[in-house]
Amino acid sequence: MDTTDVPLQAEMVELVPNGKHTAALTTSTVPSLTGDRFEENQTGVAEMEEFLPHGAEKKQTHFTDFEGKTSFGMSVFNLSNAIMGSGILGLAYAMANTGIILFLFLLSAVALLSSYSIHLLLKSSGIVGIRAYEQLGYRAFGTPGKLAAAIAITLQNIGAMSSYLYIVKSEVPLVIQTFLNLEEKTTDWYMNGNYLVILVSVTIILPLALMKQLGYLGYASGFSLSCMVFFLISVIYKKFQIPCPLPEQEGNITGIFNVTTVSTSDYQNGYTVLQAPEQDTCTPSFFTLNSQTAYTIPIMAFAFVCHPEVLPIYTELKDPSKKKMQCISNISIMVMYLMYFLAALFGYLTFYDRVESELLHTYNKVDPFDVLILCVRVAVLTAVTLTVPIVLFPVRRAIQQMLFQGKDFSWIRHIAIAVILLTFINLLVIFAPSILGIFGLIGATSAPCLIFIFPAIFYIRIMPKDKEPLRSTPKILAACFALLGVVFMIMSLSFIIIDWASGGGKSGGSH
Repeated sequence: MDTTDVPLQAEMVELVPNGKHTAALTTSTVPSLTGDRFEENQTGVAEMEEFLPHGAEKKQTHFTDFEGKTSFGMSVFNLSNAIMGSGILGLAYAMANTGIILFLFLLSAVALLSSYSIHLLLKSSGIVGIRAYEQLGYRAFGTPGKLAAAIAITLQNIGAMSSYLYIVKSEVPLVIQTFLNLEEKTTDWYMNGNYLVILVSVTIILPLALMKQLGYLGYASGFSLSCMVFFLISVIYKKFQIPCPLPEQEGNITGIFNVTTVSTSDYQNGYTVLQAPEQDTCTPSFFTLNSQTAYTIPIMAFAFVCHPEVLPIYTELKDPSKKKMQCISNISIMVMYLMYFLAALFGYLTFYDRVESELLHTYNKVDPFDVLILCVRVAVLTAVTLTVPIVLFPVRRAIQQMLFQGKDFSWIRHIAIAVILLTFINLLVIFAPSILGIFGLIGATSAPCLIFIFPAIFYIRIMPKDKEPLRSTPKILAACFALLGVVFMIMSLSFIIIDWASGGGKSGGSH
């Protein structure tokens, strides 16, 4: 492959203003990346513009020719919303099975590793001047690399969307039941989760998923994050309202508390408080290792999965640069890091070892008609619902990369893929809810690839050897990072398989 065929502009996104290429910059190239893996059909350029309008120019269009219009703040909202998943509801349970210190160490380590992973993606993107995860795979390993990235993104995000809609299906009827102050669930249609998940998908998720660009979802993402901030504030407030030991609720049969009347009791904050059967019931643990600790590691490892959304958000960023996008990523990760830790800490300090794997269910055991918890449920449902369109965008792009390579943008295809995806996911949630366990297994495979393995090996292959030799420090670090991903994948798969073999069901999901 001749060096004049595909001149690669070093760090194009930092040197070239969007759509304003100068002759001087055009002649400035970096050494060509040799090898068949870098050859690409001319028609493949169109598939690098999933979210971008096609101009009338006759010259080829690259990602860096597109003038992004999404502001810094909106990009932070979108990426933070992509990071935030339903896993935040299970972090208090994770802390109960790791201890505060071990939990903090694991969460900090994963946050730093996720930031480094995004750094590798952005650096690889700057070298080749493209901003598509699948195309990085193509540049690194040809068609197999592209397909591997596309398949991993599709499976990971379909699993995430399925888990979100399953929450909608199970929680919305409970919210309505609580709002109507009903002791038992009725057979009315508005109490049927299957009807409700379809209604939410058609009226809220589908219109947002039809947006042409991710930037338009910035306001929805901001509102979604506001809902989760309300959730966090409520968890902190409830820590100082719910006494420990847990209160007795007459007529409320709980499966985990087994509350019985005893002669000695206190009265605190309007609750009848039972004496603790054990001395350490309300004592926090700073370091814990038990049979469930292993199952919390996948939850922790995949708490910051947002990598498929990074490059599309980068594409639409106004006045983009690698430094600016890395700053957006770091802010988003830091915000979610603080929210994760505070939600886990105060949720754990409220219920200690009696916290359930889904935090809101634990509050429901205490008082099923609590107005504040009802509002929190609505807020969490809103946040989860508004996250689905963000996660759907990379899946649609991956499908187009696999099935419609080189095709120009088409509204019909854009809409059809969204409708088919949502229909398929709704059918899974309604008729095969047990399939979510399969997606947990898939997530344990695809998430390490997207977070650890792919960014590292793509970087090693794409970065020219004359700039960074194979034994240079950056590439050695990247190789170690990929190896860490393989270890995480093996551990996650082992935990899930052992859990299934023992008849359990507490293994962590992917997001």
